[in-house]
Amino acid sequence: MIFNQIIRLLVIEDEEFDVRRIRNTIRSYSDYIQIRDVISNGRDALDVLEKNPADYDVIITDYQISGGLMGETLIERIKKLNPALQIIVVTKMTSNLSNFNFAANLMKAGAFWYCTKYPGDIEEFIYQPTDFLLSIYNAFQTKLMVEEQLRSTRKLTKTIDNLLSKKLIIGDSPAINELRDQIDKCSKSQVNVVITGASGTGKELVATHIHYLSNRKFENFIAVNCGSIPHDLIESELFGFEKGSFTGASASKPGLFEMANHGTIFLDEITEMPLAAQVKLLRVLQEGELEKIGRKTRIKVDVRIVAASNRHIEDEVKAGRFREDLYYRLNVIQINVPSLSARPTDIPLLIRHFMSVYEREMNMGSPVLSAEAMEALKRHPWPGNVRELINVVQRLLFTGEREISADLVAKALRGRKPGTGMPLLTDSAPGISFQDIIPWRDMETEVKRTYFKFVREQSDSDADAAKKLGLAPPNYHRMAREIGIK
Repeated sequence: MIFNQIIRLLVIEDEEFDVRRIRNTIRSYSDYIQIRDVISNGRDALDVLEKNPADYDVIITDYQISGGLMGETLIERIKKLNPALQIIVVTKMTSNLSNFNFAANLMKAGAFWYCTKYPGDIEEFIYQPTDFLLSIYNAFQTKLMVEEQLRSTRKLTKTIDNLLSKKLIIGDSPAINELRDQIDKCSKSQVNVVITGASGTGKELVATHIHYLSNRKFENFIAVNCGSIPHDLIESELFGFEKGSFTGASASKPGLFEMANHGTIFLDEITEMPLAAQVKLLRVLQEGELEKIGRKTRIKVDVRIVAASNRHIEDEVKAGRFREDLYYRLNVIQINVPSLSARPTDIPLLIRHFMSVYEREMNMGSPVLSAEAMEALKRHPWPGNVRELINVVQRLLFTGEREISADLVAKALRGRKPGTGMPLLTDSAPGISFQDIIPWRDMETEVKRTYFKFVREQSDSDADAAKKLGLAPPNYHRMAREIGIK
């Protein structure tokens, strides 16, 4: 027996003759298919469904019904109340002809299936009773699948809401409100976007919001730092390769574009991408297909690209380091993320927000900032933008002080380890206080962390910082992760 649950029917029919035929048709299966209610008026049926939308699994309805609410309009109203409900239309309008448009309009409105009432002299049963019973069973199974999809969608939506709640765009200045408006507009479209702004302003945060507010939000969001991938590996990372396509390719590898199919890929530091990879990226944009190393045929992909750079891409185009045709393909919409100095009224909000976040993460007490301390923070030019502000907030929390004074702020802004007389490597003074001696391994990590942060704050990009430190980008990223700044 295929039935393992009771299927609850609502019959919307104003002719007793046809209600009797429906009852006769399902009588042999009354243990599994049960008519819960019969309603003869379309508006009354809608009222019942509004009050008890979960009481029914499948609706059997006539096309022409009393009450002024019938046909496609009634179907659409029911589906708005409960998208999982499945509707079977029983009609005599197609008794003597095949009408494709009639059927198509019913399906477009949301009907699951439709059948003819009585093409001949059948008076006891619905015409083709086996098909009718199977359609009820199939409609019920469809309802279960739709309900599961709706549950999954609700879970995913909740997960996305939680993610965005942890990646807030903080501020209420005109500049930041304009940024939110731009993000909202971008999220409603499918066009490619270029995000510009100084280092540390939060370009990846903007890209994250664009993706998770768009209709691609249930698909992958993949962030790629083009400056951290060696030039000779970037094509295989982005576009993948087939097994045996080169020495060491012991297995096929999907590229990041394949992994982002139907979703969004964020190409940070796009100007660091070598020209050879730019050519392949241009094909993805133009043709919607990529060339995988070692594969003769191309792969179709549907990926939205959000690119970012803290350099002026137009200058890179003029210098011949970035393809002009690629730039125009990417730069359909451009969003500029304002620097912190352009929105000083947001600084107190940012400080309080990150104080709250990191005091929980670091299990530190909640300090109070004096008015003088807050004023000093507001006056600071913040060349490292929000990234620098986060760094300063963490330094201040490490003091363990109940009240943050202007003096502690001054030390934190100069790069001193707050609460000690020990200047870090951002200071010119060579003196060191020995009141807080720590093991050399810890000191080595602290010195490396401080110096890496300092160099990064003075650099245009990770690739630029790696170059200043004399490191290959992958080694820079590995070391940055090891000391906890990535």
